[in-house]
Amino acid sequence: MSLTRKSFLNMVGAAALAIGSGTAAFAQEVTLNLHQFLPAQANVPKLVLDVWADNVEEASGGRIKVDRYPSMQLGGRPPELMDQAIDGVADIVWTVVGYTPGRYPSTEVFELPFMMTDARAMSSAYWQMFEKHMKDTEFKDVHILGTWVHGPGMIHTKDEVKTPADMEGLKIRGGSRTVNNLLEKMGATPVGMPVPAVPEGLSKGVIDGTTIPWEVTGALKVPELVGNHTEFEGNALYTLTFVLAMNKDRYDSLPDDLRQVIDDNSGLEFSIFAGGTQADSDGPAREFAVSNGNNIVTVSGADLDAWRAAAQPIYDEWVADMESKGIDGQALIDEARALMDAYEG
Repeated sequence: MSLTRKSFLNMVGAAALAIGSGTAAFAQEVTLNLHQFLPAQANVPKLVLDVWADNVEEASGGRIKVDRYPSMQLGGRPPELMDQAIDGVADIVWTVVGYTPGRYPSTEVFELPFMMTDARAMSSAYWQMFEKHMKDTEFKDVHILGTWVHGPGMIHTKDEVKTPADMEGLKIRGGSRTVNNLLEKMGATPVGMPVPAVPEGLSKGVIDGTTIPWEVTGALKVPELVGNHTEFEGNALYTLTFVLAMNKDRYDSLPDDLRQVIDDNSGLEFSIFAGGTQADSDGPAREFAVSNGNNIVTVSGADLDAWRAAAQPIYDEWVADMESKGIDGQALIDEARALMDAYEG
């Protein structure tokens, strides 16, 4: 059968249509899954992670799609998230570093009691020190996209807590080994549990209280489960460290221009945004507890002295522990403080 001009043109047209359709279908080149432990409506997923993912999608011109999996929907438990990123079970994870105690020891400098004054300043210091001290050592097996801390950590309890003596014998949930050590120094019994388990722990009496910042209390319904909240004037009692982490091979496999999109939306400025946004959400959550009729204790002035005195030994113990790991803990403390003092936000 001879190939007529008409049939040739028809074939060319069909080929062009196929190529065009293929191009449209191929426009979305990469789908990344983002796995984390909080409900989708909580502040961090809604105000930080979704913003990051939306910005990446938009900046890529739709070539990157980020599928979001809240509440551990891809399986596993929150302490397994870092390994999920390292092993490629998930492309990207957001997690509390303290869920893997002792594994990333340098990050604990930011969790020391009464260390933090401002979440943006500390998140900035955290990223700078990550790049200098941790990127090629403790975090060498994963690609870190952001490092930040939450706003001032505080205590939420069924019974009123004004002094360290009031903590004696209470079972309190802590979010990291540093916080658990702090609770022990106050005479409490620390209970390690990921934050999603807090509501059940409170309702069943497994714990008498929890340490979390204001901002996450709403998602966990804490003001409805306890009647007392203890906050601290000035430097925070504690804070926790977070990372947004990506599987290294997945990151390296991206085309150069899409890696650039990821880079442009990650790093120092994103870390400051994330920590600041989380801290900014404290106010509305606190207002809800007030409107709920809950009792809020603000420790201030001379009343802080007993709390600081109880916490002070943690510094010496932590520096000695870091020294046993070949890390100059006091130098990290001094550097973190200098970077926070220098922050001009």
